[in-house]
Amino acid sequence: MPEGDTVWLTAHRLHAALAGRPLLRADLRVPQLATVDLSGRQMLEVVPRGKHLMARLEGGLTLHSHLRMDGAWHLYAPGERWRGGQAHQVRAVLENEARTAVGYRLPVLELLPTDEEDGVVGHLGPDLLGPDWEPARALAALGAEPGRPVGAALLDQRNLAGIGNVYVSELCFLRGITPWTPFGEIAAPQKLVVLAKRLLEANKARPGHITTGNTRRGRTNWVYGREHQPCLRCGTPVRRAEHGEDGRERVAYWCPRCQRGPAPSGG
Repeated sequence: MPEGDTVWLTAHRLHAALAGRPLLRADLRVPQLATVDLSGRQMLEVVPRGKHLMARLEGGLTLHSHLRMDGAWHLYAPGERWRGGQAHQVRAVLENEARTAVGYRLPVLELLPTDEEDGVVGHLGPDLLGPDWEPARALAALGAEPGRPVGAALLDQRNLAGIGNVYVSELCFLRGITPWTPFGEIAAPQKLVVLAKRLLEANKARPGHITTGNTRRGRTNWVYGREHQPCLRCGTPVRRAEHGEDGRERVAYWCPRCQRGPAPSGG
């Protein structure tokens, strides 16, 4: 599932391409929207909310999408060949006189009244990259279950919106804790929240999630995706194991020397 900075960048690009112009074509290729015609409506704005995308149209309508694991929005110039996937994977086509936005493999695509957006995003915690960001509220939500592992707490979008698995591994490394450490045992937990905001802000305007400050291939992350490779700090082989609640497990990477706290014995 994409991180919040990826969704922010997608929204930023869609907004630049579509906002302020009427749609010449709006082809929504999901059964419940197959007969909907949005052509002629002006796109007002495209905004992110956590990992959700809200494309707001005149007339009080919002086209809501979520990328989850494999979804993507691509932009093309008039007449440009589409390269984001096969034709049967296209779920949405939004076109104006200058640009065409194509949504591929979108697992969530729905049209709703703009004033009812809270029905799909109202459960989210403060957005790390949004105007509603409140670090104190996010910290309070995270600390409400002190025994919960920090990795699971950070992934819970009800606590704070925007963190995915890459940043869980990287944040835990940078703070010297394992993802299985109970949140209540973290020293200076406010520093974890501040660091999360800083990392997403640093990466929101570019592809990728660079946490080391090094853009060279294989050097962009401290531990994520580096199983069996030497830790970039101490040289110890990086380990990999699952974490999270039953049925919602995710993959974690960590350095057993640089990070303290509980961890699976076989990781």
